[in-house]
Amino acid sequence: MTGVLPIALEDATKALQVFLHSGKEYICLMQLHGNIPEEKILNILKEFTGEIYQKPPLRASVKREIRKRKIYNIEVLEIENHKVLFKVSCQAGTYIRKLCFDIGEALKVGAHMKELRRVRTGPFTENEKIFTLHQVFEAVMEYKNLGKEEKLRKVIRPIEECFEYIPKIYIKDSAVDAICHGAYLTVPGIAKLDSNIQPKQVVAIFTLKNEAVALGNALLSTEQILELNKGLAIETKRVIMHPGTYPKLWKSK
Repeated sequence: MTGVLPIALEDATKALQVFLHSGKEYICLMQLHGNIPEEKILNILKEFTGEIYQKPPLRASVKREIRKRKIYNIEVLEIENHKVLFKVSCQAGTYIRKLCFDIGEALKVGAHMKELRRVRTGPFTENEKIFTLHQVFEAVMEYKNLGKEEKLRKVIRPIEECFEYIPKIYIKDSAVDAICHGAYLTVPGIAKLDSNIQPKQVVAIFTLKNEAVALGNALLSTEQILELNKGLAIETKRVIMHPGTYPKLWKSK
């Protein structure tokens, strides 16, 4: 497989789990094992759009049990002989190799994944924010030898860009340091928030200056938070910002 692979440095590794909740997009070349009319192929692919049940393949790094995954869209780019080239947008954790196998079973001729390219992971696409290893090396050497940061700053992106598709809650400055120490976020500490947040949903906690503070699990919906004056709103799960970045304005017991 080729394509987009986000790599985190130092504290940015704390944000990697966000990609478990971000959609992905692939270009796949599927090899069919028999002759199938084009119209039938297109109809079967439509049936695989939406929520599907999938069991990870034998060589998967996760437990092999049936689970639900969402296929947001399948777009056929080309069909030639027994080969089908298509673009698929899907939920993270979807196995495209297994998707091809299941499509082959539905077509009753069998199929396998011949080639795969990841063209998007969350907010990062190969058209906008992707660099080759050679470009990374060139940027590092230019910084080391000439002290120029321009290319390196293009390659190394702010951690906040990882959270583009994650619901966000913005907190008051007075609440930041408490969250950095792992405290739950309470309703009074919230300054503003995205709509449609639901309980148990993963959310990103930001300062009013658009700085990432932590990842958490919502305990309340957006509507509930807006209606309440007190109470716990977010369970802090992964702290990103270092304690002490903002002044301590809370009292420890």
